[in-house]
Amino acid sequence: MAAGGPAEVGAPSEAAAPSDVAAPRSVTGTELLHAGMIWDVVRDTVDLGDAGTVRREYVRHPGAVSVVALDEQDRVLLLRQYRHPVGQELWEPPAGLLDVPGEPLQAAAARELAEEADLVAESWWTLVDYRSSPGGSDEALRVFLARDLRAVPEAERHTREAEEHGMPVRWVPLDEAATAVLGGRLHNPSTVIGVLAAAAARARGWTDLRPADAPVLP
Repeated sequence: MAAGGPAEVGAPSEAAAPSDVAAPRSVTGTELLHAGMIWDVVRDTVDLGDAGTVRREYVRHPGAVSVVALDEQDRVLLLRQYRHPVGQELWEPPAGLLDVPGEPLQAAAARELAEEADLVAESWWTLVDYRSSPGGSDEALRVFLARDLRAVPEAERHTREAEEHGMPVRWVPLDEAATAVLGGRLHNPSTVIGVLAAAAARARGWTDLRPADAPVLP
């Protein structure tokens, strides 16, 4: 291989493990192109230094959380919800927007778990953080692992509406869910990422789990 070429596949890395870093560029102007019900579309003029100035349009998003809820048998809770932009009913973990100002991430996740699945969890961890589409949106999501589950009392349950009304619920063995993801049968990003992260974390003895209030970086 020529000097300076790409590293040989499988060759050990001489650098530390990769980690994303915050590295904002100077924004010299912002235009609001569309003010939506949930998110906006904006256009930024960005100074890239020696690379010049560019304009980039993207969706400004409030962020979201989702919950991989596992029972004592390591079954994951999935809800089937209609998603209009793709015209599909997708199997998803309980999830929701960060649309309550100042609400902590875990509190938002607990709220969604109760509202969408009628469940309360006694044990919480941060499972994985991800960005859904960093080339076109600033959306950031945190997936929690929730265990030691109990039902919300009947009288305190949330009344579900719109796409959430009458959602089918299924408890799926974690290995079966991972097989469905790898087989291309499940497509919601929080399902794909959450299920595979949970399977990987379990295989490593859950030693990589972060506390529920772990900082969001970068």
